[in-house]
Amino acid sequence: MRQRLRAFGALLCLAAVFNAAAKPRIAVLNVELNDMTILPNTERERQRTAGMRPLLEQSLAQNGEYEIVGIDADSQAAANVGFGYLFAHHDAAAKLGRRFGADWVLVGQHGKPSFLYSDLMMHLIDVESRTLAARYSIELKGNNGIVTQRGVDKLAAKIKVFFAGKIPMP
Repeated sequence: MRQRLRAFGALLCLAAVFNAAAKPRIAVLNVELNDMTILPNTERERQRTAGMRPLLEQSLAQNGEYEIVGIDADSQAAANVGFGYLFAHHDAAAKLGRRFGADWVLVGQHGKPSFLYSDLMMHLIDVESRTLAARYSIELKGNNGIVTQRGVDKLAAKIKVFFAGKIPMP
Protein backbone atom coordinates (compact mmCIF):
# COMPACT_ATOMS: atom_id res chain seq x y z
CA MET A 1 0.00 0.00 0.00
CA ARG A 2 2.83 2.41 0.85
CA GLN A 3 4.52 1.74 -2.48
CA ARG A 4 1.32 2.60 -4.31
CA LEU A 5 0.97 5.83 -2.35
CA ARG A 6 4.59 6.75 -3.09
CA ALA A 7 4.11 5.99 -6.78
CA PHE A 8 0.92 8.05 -6.83
CA GLY A 9 2.71 10.90 -5.04
CA ALA A 10 5.55 10.76 -7.54
CA LEU A 11 3.08 10.94 -10.43
CA LEU A 12 1.39 13.96 -8.85
CA CYS A 13 4.77 15.69 -8.47
CA LEU A 14 5.65 14.98 -12.10
CA ALA A 15 2.28 16.29 -13.22
CA ALA A 16 2.79 19.47 -11.18
CA VAL A 17 6.27 20.00 -12.65
CA PHE A 18 4.96 19.46 -16.18
CA ASN A 19 2.03 21.82 -15.59
CA ALA A 20 4.32 24.48 -14.13
CA ALA A 21 6.66 24.22 -17.12
CA ALA A 22 3.86 24.49 -19.69
CA LYS A 23 3.55 28.19 -20.37
CA PRO A 24 0.89 29.43 -22.76
CA ARG A 25 2.54 30.15 -26.11
CA ILE A 26 1.08 33.41 -27.42
CA ALA A 27 1.62 34.93 -30.86
CA VAL A 28 0.92 38.65 -31.11
CA LEU A 29 0.28 39.81 -34.66
CA ASN A 30 0.99 43.28 -36.01
CA VAL A 31 -1.85 45.65 -35.16
CA GLU A 32 -3.70 47.09 -38.16
CA LEU A 33 -4.52 50.79 -38.29
CA ASN A 34 -8.10 51.69 -39.22
CA ASP A 35 -7.80 55.49 -39.36
CA MET A 36 -11.10 57.18 -40.25
CA THR A 37 -10.04 60.77 -39.54
CA ILE A 38 -9.98 63.60 -42.06
CA LEU A 39 -6.20 63.22 -42.39
CA PRO A 40 -5.78 59.44 -42.20
CA ASN A 41 -2.71 57.23 -41.91
CA THR A 42 -0.12 59.84 -41.04
CA GLU A 43 3.42 58.59 -40.53
CA ARG A 44 3.19 59.36 -36.81
CA GLU A 45 0.00 57.29 -36.41
CA ARG A 46 1.41 54.39 -38.44
CA GLN A 47 4.49 54.35 -36.19
CA ARG A 48 2.36 54.53 -33.04
CA THR A 49 0.24 51.59 -34.23
CA ALA A 50 3.30 49.58 -35.30
CA GLY A 51 4.71 50.02 -31.79
CA MET A 52 1.69 48.43 -30.13
CA ARG A 53 2.74 44.87 -30.89
CA PRO A 54 6.18 45.10 -29.26
CA LEU A 55 4.71 46.96 -26.28
CA LEU A 56 2.12 44.21 -25.79
CA GLU A 57 4.68 41.43 -26.19
CA GLN A 58 6.92 43.15 -23.65
CA SER A 59 4.08 43.64 -21.18
CA LEU A 60 2.95 40.00 -21.46
CA ALA A 61 6.49 38.61 -21.21
CA GLN A 62 7.38 40.78 -18.22
CA ASN A 63 6.73 38.22 -15.47
CA GLY A 64 7.72 35.12 -17.46
CA GLU A 65 4.31 33.43 -17.29
CA TYR A 66 3.88 33.38 -21.06
CA GLU A 67 6.06 32.39 -23.97
CA ILE A 68 5.85 34.87 -26.84
CA VAL A 69 5.90 33.24 -30.26
CA GLY A 70 7.28 35.35 -33.09
CA ILE A 71 5.50 35.48 -36.43
CA ASP A 72 7.32 37.45 -39.09
CA ALA A 73 5.59 40.23 -41.02
CA ASP A 74 5.87 38.40 -44.37
CA SER A 75 4.07 35.30 -43.04
CA GLN A 76 1.38 37.47 -41.51
CA ALA A 77 0.96 39.46 -44.72
CA ALA A 78 0.66 36.25 -46.75
CA ALA A 79 -2.07 34.92 -44.43
CA ASN A 80 -3.89 38.27 -44.30
CA VAL A 81 -5.77 38.26 -47.59
CA GLY A 82 -6.93 41.86 -47.09
CA PHE A 83 -7.39 44.50 -44.40
CA GLY A 84 -9.06 42.98 -41.35
CA TYR A 85 -9.12 39.43 -42.73
CA LEU A 86 -7.29 37.77 -39.81
CA PHE A 87 -9.24 39.93 -37.36
CA ALA A 88 -12.53 38.66 -38.82
CA HIS A 89 -11.52 35.07 -39.69
CA HIS A 90 -10.44 33.35 -36.51
CA ASP A 91 -9.79 30.05 -38.26
CA ALA A 92 -7.22 31.70 -40.55
CA ALA A 93 -5.50 33.38 -37.59
CA ALA A 94 -5.44 30.04 -35.76
CA LYS A 95 -3.94 28.31 -38.80
CA LEU A 96 -1.17 30.92 -38.92
CA GLY A 97 -0.52 30.51 -35.19
CA ARG A 98 -0.40 26.72 -35.50
CA ARG A 99 2.31 27.01 -38.21
CA PHE A 100 4.52 28.78 -35.68
CA GLY A 101 3.68 26.58 -32.68
CA ALA A 102 1.44 29.03 -30.82
CA ASP A 103 -1.38 28.00 -28.49
CA TRP A 104 -3.05 31.41 -28.72
CA VAL A 105 -3.03 34.26 -31.24
CA LEU A 106 -3.73 37.92 -30.52
CA VAL A 107 -5.09 39.79 -33.54
CA GLY A 108 -5.62 43.53 -33.20
CA GLN A 109 -6.91 46.64 -34.86
CA HIS A 110 -6.33 50.23 -33.85
CA GLY A 111 -9.50 52.10 -34.78
CA LYS A 112 -9.17 55.87 -34.95
CA PRO A 113 -12.47 57.66 -35.57
CA SER A 114 -11.24 60.97 -34.13
CA PHE A 115 -8.10 62.95 -33.38
CA LEU A 116 -9.11 62.95 -29.70
CA TYR A 117 -9.39 59.21 -29.03
CA SER A 118 -8.96 55.79 -30.56
CA ASP A 119 -9.74 52.18 -29.71
CA LEU A 120 -7.35 49.27 -29.44
CA MET A 121 -9.43 46.20 -30.26
CA MET A 122 -7.94 42.77 -29.74
CA HIS A 123 -9.19 39.24 -30.39
CA LEU A 124 -7.68 36.31 -28.50
CA ILE A 125 -7.90 33.20 -30.66
CA ASP A 126 -7.64 29.65 -29.31
CA VAL A 127 -5.47 27.87 -31.87
CA GLU A 128 -6.64 24.37 -30.93
CA SER A 129 -10.37 25.07 -31.32
CA ARG A 130 -9.83 27.79 -33.98
CA THR A 131 -12.34 30.02 -32.20
CA LEU A 132 -12.56 33.42 -30.55
CA ALA A 133 -11.77 32.97 -26.84
CA ALA A 134 -12.00 36.63 -25.77
CA ARG A 135 -12.58 40.08 -27.21
CA TYR A 136 -11.06 43.26 -25.76
CA SER A 137 -11.50 46.96 -26.47
CA ILE A 138 -9.38 49.61 -24.79
CA GLU A 139 -10.16 53.29 -25.34
CA LEU A 140 -7.09 55.48 -25.77
CA LYS A 141 -7.81 59.14 -24.95
CA GLY A 142 -5.03 61.08 -26.60
CA ASN A 143 -2.33 60.06 -29.01
CA ASN A 144 1.00 60.27 -27.21
CA GLY A 145 3.33 57.48 -26.12
CA ILE A 146 2.26 57.53 -22.48
CA VAL A 147 -1.41 57.02 -23.42
CA THR A 148 -0.46 54.18 -25.75
CA GLN A 149 1.71 52.48 -23.11
CA ARG A 150 -1.05 52.72 -20.46
CA GLY A 151 -3.61 51.33 -22.88
CA VAL A 152 -1.42 48.40 -23.86
CA ASP A 153 -0.61 47.67 -20.21
CA LYS A 154 -4.34 47.71 -19.41
CA LEU A 155 -4.96 45.29 -22.27
CA ALA A 156 -2.16 42.99 -21.07
CA ALA A 157 -3.66 43.01 -17.55
CA LYS A 158 -7.03 41.90 -18.95
CA ILE A 159 -5.37 39.13 -20.96
CA LYS A 160 -3.50 37.96 -17.85
CA VAL A 161 -6.80 37.79 -15.94
CA PHE A 162 -8.20 35.60 -18.72
CA PHE A 163 -5.27 33.19 -18.47
CA ALA A 164 -5.38 33.15 -14.68
CA GLY A 165 -8.90 31.74 -14.92
CA LYS A 166 -8.35 29.62 -18.03
CA ILE A 167 -5.08 27.86 -17.32
CA PRO A 168 -4.48 26.32 -13.90
CA MET A 169 -1.51 27.87 -12.15
CA PRO A 170 0.51 25.74 -9.71
